[in-house]
Amino acid sequence: MHLPIISSLISYLLPASTSSQIPLSSHQEPTYITFAASHEHALSFLPNSSTPITLFRNASNSLLDGLLSLRLRSVPTRVYRPRSQQVFHEGRRNGRMSGQLLDVPWDEDVVPGPDVSDRETVLLLAKMTSNAYTSPENSDWYPLGDRWNYSEPFGWEPDADGFRGHIFVSTDSPPTVVLSIKGTSVPVVAPGPSSGKDKLNDNLLFSCCCARVSPTWSTVCDCFSGGWKCDLGCLSEALKEESLFYTVGTSLYNNLTYMYPDANIWVTGHSLGGSIAGLLGLTFGVPVVSFEAPPEKLASRRLHLPLPPSDDHLVHIYHTADPLAVGTCNGITSVCNAAGYALETKCHNGRTIRYNTVEEKGWGVSVRTHSIVYIINYLLNEDWNANVSVPEASREYEEGCIDCYKWEFGDWLNTTDAEC
Repeated sequence: MHLPIISSLISYLLPASTSSQIPLSSHQEPTYITFAASHEHALSFLPNSSTPITLFRNASNSLLDGLLSLRLRSVPTRVYRPRSQQVFHEGRRNGRMSGQLLDVPWDEDVVPGPDVSDRETVLLLAKMTSNAYTSPENSDWYPLGDRWNYSEPFGWEPDADGFRGHIFVSTDSPPTVVLSIKGTSVPVVAPGPSSGKDKLNDNLLFSCCCARVSPTWSTVCDCFSGGWKCDLGCLSEALKEESLFYTVGTSLYNNLTYMYPDANIWVTGHSLGGSIAGLLGLTFGVPVVSFEAPPEKLASRRLHLPLPPSDDHLVHIYHTADPLAVGTCNGITSVCNAAGYALETKCHNGRTIRYNTVEEKGWGVSVRTHSIVYIINYLLNEDWNANVSVPEASREYEEGCIDCYKWEFGDWLNTTDAEC
């Protein structure tokens, strides 16, 4: 009822033009950020305290200090932040009602962001991302410094079944905080207490219609309407679920900004964690580097996230032998289908760094190459080739991309020809 008024108000608040962008050249040259502490989180709930919790201690149980310097290279990065989170989420709600993506006012800024052309920076972010799956005392933890190998766990109890990751904080002033989000734990490969909710989020975010792959599948919502028809309003309602990792991630991000009000925040993640990182990047205008993320563009539209003037601050890194990141692990005969995962999307937001490992390295396409270890051990430990340290981030492979082209989305549940 009030959509025209709200849309008019939003249009009035929007900048008339983005032609007068803040020049990147007016900001600092590439710099290095030194990290000295890490906070560990494995959350199915969120802490209410506004005081940062120090989780890493050395063997004598004293707080860590004077840690070995670790460096990430930063470069000036243009971002667009919603002028108001309240208006942003009102835009989402009104978008659900109208079935359209609504615009909101954005504030342009230039902040220190990760230099994705620097291999050492990307490698360290990949190791931070891999560590989201484990704890410092485990053998699969990548050491990030001589004194980072002992942890006082928080929230890693066997019954913790939700959003999980690590938070790394730099010693710079202002500090840089890297939020690293864990991806899916597959029961037959790496079982964990979050496996059930991981799978639910995968099938809600990356399937065309509630994981309706065939009549034999148990769907994750009741939006299928017969044939190749899916009810769009029903899908929007399904993505309002409080256990959705996007919702938990927004709460955690808000906690971080409260705990570190002056910090530069970056978000990274692998697989499902990388896709959630991308969604948070759109929501808060924060630099993102993801690894092997299932394409999340469709999920951002179904969540009705207002789109900024540019999303170049989102960078997805993947290789062509990984069928999950490329969007080909689907269909009745796929391994993903056999395991109960309906990963049907193909399109990413932002820019992509695409390693063509199939043609240039002779890798075979396999879900085994989806592991973050392949990125770390076989791609980032050395330059990509004699002339290129890291492939250039671009939009080339996302141009003309279409998700779920066979499906018809509309108000099908209220029609007489729906086959429920």
